[in-house]
Amino acid sequence: MNTRIHVAEDGQARCAWCEAPGFEAYRHYHDTEWGFPVSDEKRLFEKLCLEGFQSGLSWRTILAKREAFRAGFAGFDPDRVAAFDDSDVQRLLADAGIVRHRGKIEAAIHNARLVPALREEFGSLAAFFWAFEETAAAEAPVRGESETSRRLSKTLRARGFKFVGPTTCYAFMQAMGLINDHAPGCGWRVRVDQARQAFTPPR
Repeated sequence: MNTRIHVAEDGQARCAWCEAPGFEAYRHYHDTEWGFPVSDEKRLFEKLCLEGFQSGLSWRTILAKREAFRAGFAGFDPDRVAAFDDSDVQRLLADAGIVRHRGKIEAAIHNARLVPALREEFGSLAAFFWAFEETAAAEAPVRGESETSRRLSKTLRARGFKFVGPTTCYAFMQAMGLINDHAPGCGWRVRVDQARQAFTPPR
């Protein structure tokens, strides 16, 4: 059996990473979100921010704190986050429900202020990101980045974005459906393929 697959007690084969003992939220995230295509601006911005916060940590840590992050960052509405000032930075640094890292908090605010330029140039934030859609190989190996994620990272950095390295961008692409990286044999690989085929990327 592919070591990337785990057959759970419900008889369903899933990507092995989502079967963390005692953390059912991982499985729910895998089954209902991970890899399904997203065009909603707030969700795209949220994921970009949270992947930045994850740097050096585990996604399990961030997922457990996601609701607190949403509350602290105004639902990840980029326009509202762009208006945050130093009092908001101090408020977030005092919020035990999130990852209290000044550099990452300030980067999220800074990145929000760059979103309007992407909207103006590409029509929408979603149109910008979906220009980096990638088709996964049938037997894609375990990897932490790709040529496309390196290109996305380089493009974002050239526009001034922070905490958007190639690994961060690849995790963003995996989660938002720009690539289907469910393991071969995972019951959700086909479902995500079907969702992506039915999805019309914003252009």
